[in-house]
Amino acid sequence: MNACAFSSMNFPRFHRYFRFSKPLTLVSPSSSSIISLLSNQFSSPITTDTASNQKNAPWLIVGLGNPGKTFNATRHNVGFEMVDAIAEAEGISMNSVSFKALFGKGYIGDVPVILAKPQTFMNLSGQSVGAIVSYYKIPLKQVLVIFDDLDLPFAKLRLLPKGGHGGHNGMKSVINHLKGNNGFPRLRMGIGRPPGKMDPVAFVLRSFTKQERGELNFTLQHGLEAIRILLLEGFDKSATYVNSAKKI
Repeated sequence: MNACAFSSMNFPRFHRYFRFSKPLTLVSPSSSSIISLLSNQFSSPITTDTASNQKNAPWLIVGLGNPGKTFNATRHNVGFEMVDAIAEAEGISMNSVSFKALFGKGYIGDVPVILAKPQTFMNLSGQSVGAIVSYYKIPLKQVLVIFDDLDLPFAKLRLLPKGGHGGHNGMKSVINHLKGNNGFPRLRMGIGRPPGKMDPVAFVLRSFTKQERGELNFTLQHGLEAIRILLLEGFDKSATYVNSAKKI
């Protein structure tokens, strides 16, 4: 049946079941007519609410470190240990691999969170962080990066709202992959300075003494509480909690 034959047909049976307020006209729909039709059919316009999407975005909590058993429990991996402590305390599984990271989703209180431990090795951490932020459209103010800091005394924490990389190659990679933006919070974990003339590279890959491990475990619990306060009560209260803490 050609188009002309179709347009000249009568619809007596069809009209028994459907009544039209206006004569039926067959036209080739244009994009403007479709939009007009949708606007008339729905009382609310179809929109993309960016502000609402950002409000509902999860927090991303990233710990920096190096993958593999060789680097487990070394100073450069305290970021990984902090994320592990959060996952265990909040019952969040970290068994999946996504965006080049060990990856888990869950909640802290009623706040949705994504936990990530990039598996790219430290100096390429930004590949993973940048991909997660882009995919989930996470506001930078809801991206917390946790990493080791040679310039802080051992087991000391410091929470900052933003800042540079301070010579830390993992943080340098993160900032680069966030298009140079450094306006995201970070939790620095002190690992102390290398003794004597020891090479800093060798020092950050060294494990902890028994006494240091005890102090670090205390710091991990303190950091966990600071992160809960950050997500549930805001940055200022969390920073006050961190900065007023007494060393074990």
